[in-house]
Amino acid sequence: MTSASFHPAAGPARRTVVAAAGAAGLAVALTACGGSDDDASSDTGAAPSAPTSDSAGDGGSGGENAGAALAATADIPEGGGKVFADQKVVVTQPAAGEFKAFSATCTHQGCAVKSVSDGVINCPCHNSNFSITDGSVQSGPAPKPLPAVQITVSGDSIQLAG
Repeated sequence: MTSASFHPAAGPARRTVVAAAGAAGLAVALTACGGSDDDASSDTGAAPSAPTSDSAGDGGSGGENAGAALAATADIPEGGGKVFADQKVVVTQPAAGEFKAFSATCTHQGCAVKSVSDGVINCPCHNSNFSITDGSVQSGPAPKPLPAVQITVSGDSIQLAG
């Protein structure tokens, strides 16, 4: 009886495959944590202009969600707000009948903000907090305010503007 010797098939070495998988995973992680410097606010430290209920600035989210109803006005608590993760928008009501909207992406490292409480929008990643009135940074490390998003309020419905 003869024994055949084992000859592995030609292909990449195991180390090559593991290293490539690790590099791909690192690239995904860095992309997810990377912030964007292309928002409309400047680095002068000046707060962005205050949005109105008709138009919350030019940071708009437009696209396929434009015109989509986000919520009823009754769903947004006065002095608070609500995060709409799927639309990447946070809507606030700083004063009775005054509705604002901002990007739900933190300007520090691109994490999604998660909640609104005590007059601030909270990012859980590194504890940045933003004003519900104008999106300005209340505590860092976020370097810039949350960009305003255009919304319209019609009757008791809040929608993304087109």
